Amino acid sequence: MPPKPVDPNELRTAVAAVLPWLSDEADRPDRPVLATAVKLSLRTLEQLAPGRSVEVRVPPFAAVQCVAGPRHTRGTPPNVVETDPRTWLLLATGRLEWSQALEDAKVTASGSRADLSALLPVVRI
Repeated sequence: MPPKPVDPNELRTAVAAVLPWLSDEADRPDRPVLATAVKLSLRTLEQLAPGRSVEVRVPPFAAVQCVAGPRHTRGTPPNVVETDPRTWLLLATGRLEWSQALEDAKVTASGSRADLSALLPVVRI
C-alpha cells in the first residue's frame, strides 16, 4: 500500500515552524517539530520522484527511497544521499543549492543517480 500523500498545507505549516532556525533567527526547534518538517519534506520528495533507486537519509529522523531506476534489495544501496536535518531542510526549501551543499561537504552523495538537484526544492515558502 503506497504511503498517504502529503498534504501541501501540512507540509508548509511544518516547514514554516522551522524557518526561524533555518534563517539563524532562533534556536534549534524542539525535536518533534524538527522531525515533522524533515519527515514530511522527505515524503514529498518520495512523491515527486517515485522509485527505489536512491536512498535519501536524514538521520536520526527518516530515510526514503525515491527516483525511478533499478531497485536494490539487500545491503547498502548503490545510490545514497545523506545529510543532517538542517542541511536537508535548507535544500528542501531552496535556501541552499545542491552544488553548494556538495562543495561544502554538507551532503554525501554516491552513485550515478544520487544527484537530487533537479528535484529540489520540494517546498517553497
